[in-house]
Amino acid sequence: MLRGLWTTFREMFAKPVTIQYPEIKRPVRERFKGRHELKRYDNGLEKCIGCALCAAACPADAIFVEASENTDEERYSPGERYASTYEINYLRCIFCGFCEDACPTEAIVLEKDYELSFTDRADAIYTKDMLIVKVPAGGQPTPQKVTPGSFDRSIPEMKDPTN
Repeated sequence: MLRGLWTTFREMFAKPVTIQYPEIKRPVRERFKGRHELKRYDNGLEKCIGCALCAAACPADAIFVEASENTDEERYSPGERYASTYEINYLRCIFCGFCEDACPTEAIVLEKDYELSFTDRADAIYTKDMLIVKVPAGGQPTPQKVTPGSFDRSIPEMKDPTN
């Protein structure tokens, strides 16, 4: 019995290992996979070209992508198509990262945000507006109007037609 009391007395003066979560947030590891983000190019165009390879690679069938055609009057991405609808159901998502690996333009990235809570099932479905990052400084919001035949050298998909 004295042995148990000694252990209790000794632990009373030890430094606590508890982290007070809402006030102090523990840094995540480098390989942590959190909430998804849809990225943009520096000029403001979306990286997602609506190919739906992420949806095909998802083992939980948590991603829904619907593609539409880009026009010169309304350009969302540098490709021929863009994702007009992009939804991720976080009740189904297992955060495996297969969508990130399958994306040819590196449009979908699992970031470090882990604070996801939902009060009903509809709140768990994140739409494109909730996933896409803000327009970077110096960029223009989408849709952009583009003159026919123009290209941007900073975007890998838009090659110089004269070469």
